[in-house]
Amino acid sequence: MLEQIISIVRQAGETVLSARGISARTYEKSSAADLVTEFDLAVENFLKEKLPPLCPGAVFFGEEESENADPSRGWAFIVDPIDGTTNFVRGLKQSAISVALACDGAVEYGVVYDPYKDEMFSARRGGGAFLNGRPIRVSQRPIEQGVFGMGTAIYRREYLEPTMRLTEQLFKRSCDFRRLGAAALDLCNVACGRTELFFEYSLCPWDQAAGSLIVTEAGGFVCTLEGKPLTLTDRCSVWASNQVNKDVLKELEV
Repeated sequence: MLEQIISIVRQAGETVLSARGISARTYEKSSAADLVTEFDLAVENFLKEKLPPLCPGAVFFGEEESENADPSRGWAFIVDPIDGTTNFVRGLKQSAISVALACDGAVEYGVVYDPYKDEMFSARRGGGAFLNGRPIRVSQRPIEQGVFGMGTAIYRREYLEPTMRLTEQLFKRSCDFRRLGAAALDLCNVACGRTELFFEYSLCPWDQAAGSLIVTEAGGFVCTLEGKPLTLTDRCSVWASNQVNKDVLKELEV
């Protein structure tokens, strides 16, 4: 199953790499910060056609079209066709395709593909995490020697102040931080040890479903900022870290 999902996602990446005239094919959804392109729709339509036959009966829960699916019951593909759409529109080349396959609310398979770097992150529950087929592990660095990633919950501006407050607390304890604009890749950076932790106050299921499994299968730790399990049915906050920094969350004002 995992290899079949990887193959389909890699094919979808060709649409991202071949995209031209992106700005002219971009539209606002709820605001100027909430964009969709014709390429998002093309990738999602391709995945909607190719993925469900791998798991008959599975529902399709995508960012652009969810079919009123409930990803907490039965099998469900949870898909972000282009995570980091604003980066994609602006040519920053920091975007990814994210696909998770969950059963009864638990993610069993996760794939995150960065077509620009040709980096394919993947995981199967209980089977470890991989980058281009090679095993990956979270780092062993404490936050005092580390770099953290953060997101700014751009669709929920009421989280601005707590986001900045938490960023300040972590920055004072760490070497530096990054704000990359693609949560799926932020999670994968924790999984492969490039960063030591990542947080964001509000992410949709398709932003974090695949990446969260990849982190845990790489030996990391994932929960909400309230210390609870992540949900696949609604937005939630996300904290992902290596094991060394697992308890740092308890020491912060969230």
